[in-house]
Amino acid sequence: MANQVEGFDFEQRHGKERVRVARVWKNKDGRHFIVEWSVSISLLSDCVASYVRDDNSDIVATDTMKNTVYAKAKECSELLSVEDFSVELAKHFTSFYKQVTTAIVKIVEKPWERVSVDGQPHEHGFKLGSEKHTAEAIVKKSGALQLTSGIEGLSLLKTTQSGFEGFIRDKYTVLPETRERMVATEVTALWRYSYESVHSIPQKPLYFSEKYLNVKKVLVDTFFGPPKVGVYSPSVQSTLYQMAKATLGRFPDISSIQLKMPNLHFLPVNLSSKDNQIVKFADDVYLPTDEPHGSIQATLSRFWSKM
Repeated sequence: MANQVEGFDFEQRHGKERVRVARVWKNKDGRHFIVEWSVSISLLSDCVASYVRDDNSDIVATDTMKNTVYAKAKECSELLSVEDFSVELAKHFTSFYKQVTTAIVKIVEKPWERVSVDGQPHEHGFKLGSEKHTAEAIVKKSGALQLTSGIEGLSLLKTTQSGFEGFIRDKYTVLPETRERMVATEVTALWRYSYESVHSIPQKPLYFSEKYLNVKKVLVDTFFGPPKVGVYSPSVQSTLYQMAKATLGRFPDISSIQLKMPNLHFLPVNLSSKDNQIVKFADDVYLPTDEPHGSIQATLSRFWSKM
């Protein structure tokens, strides 16, 4: 928040980063559920005196923030989504402390997945998955809300049905045009929900956990296309747009989506000697490399969205 201090404009916030917490729930049938979260908290508050007058009387200690995460996790008697927990935490800070005007809570959920043994889901066994589920809640004292969910590290690859043609060519261009190449990426996605108040979010249990899985399915299905024939990608840019468009078309309570999709290159390999060609590329041998890589990102929003 901005203040006038000694003839300067002064903005400040403080918080606690990477508070790691795991929460286990055990139902009556003996099945266990676990989440592991890395929580980051940032408070906008009226505590300028601590900066300019050595007066800490309006400071919420960052150690208190850390302990609040554990206490609030304990209070959650039922399994809940990472989005709901971020909202609950942010609501606490803005309602409990008169000095706090806005709370920003961002959480990254580690992807623990239930294992199966002999074809049966294990009651208390889990393995670590790949992509991570993220959430960020920005809550004002008035109850105004900005809620964003996301995916980090969604790795996708197609061995065919991709090309790149018709781009600008000049004296520095050596890349050949092609209608046959591999395409691989690691998707980072952020989508903003249209709910504008903490009182307007759905009360259905695990609503946002289900929505996360459904958004991920739309992104993946759009990238690959039908299982037998796939879908042709003329560029990563085109595929990104189709993925974003499909998400907004499917979910009316999502107002905007941002996608970052680096083009992770698989370079065709040819080996030759003076006497004879040892290896000739035939869409089968590649050198995988992620440095350097193409960087493609875009945001698609409904006209009224503020993302």
